[in-house]
Amino acid sequence: MAAEDRSKATPVGASGIVRPPRSRLDQPKDPRRRILPDYDPEAFGRLSERIARFLGTGRFIVWMTLVIIVWLVWNVFAPVYLRFDPYPFIFLTLMLSLQASYAAPLILLAQNRQDDRDRVTHEQDRKQNERSIADTEYLTREIASLRMGLGEVATRDWIRSELEDLVRDLDDRRALFPAESDEDR
Repeated sequence: MAAEDRSKATPVGASGIVRPPRSRLDQPKDPRRRILPDYDPEAFGRLSERIARFLGTGRFIVWMTLVIIVWLVWNVFAPVYLRFDPYPFIFLTLMLSLQASYAAPLILLAQNRQDDRDRVTHEQDRKQNERSIADTEYLTREIASLRMGLGEVATRDWIRSELEDLVRDLDDRRALFPAESDEDR
């Protein structure tokens, strides 16, 4: 009986190799454990755009200048025991390098997102232009067919000239055959 239970729990293939039991396809798999934390790329992208937008303003330059001036003044004129970054200002250099090392990729990420938006906008504009061109060509063909049709339609001036010709013909007939015209009355 123990051998029968084992054969049900661990299926054996044709080659005699023990295979793990198959999972059901109609049910989702158990979530795997992730090493890295899960994050929303869109939220991160929006945050990077906000930071990049701030880094490109005059306000950022003013704040950065003020922070550096305060840092330098504090570390030059404060009492020696309160100075946290003496003259070569190594810690200030480290902080500025750290800020630059984070700012550059965030700015690039924001630029990439803007490029993607521009690409989508360009594609939509191109499709709209194609539709406009197709509509314009259709309207041009319609106007040409209307012109051709109007060429076969009697215009007011043409009818007036035809009627004037008929009146002249009748006047000429009366002049040639005055008696017949009086008998018809």
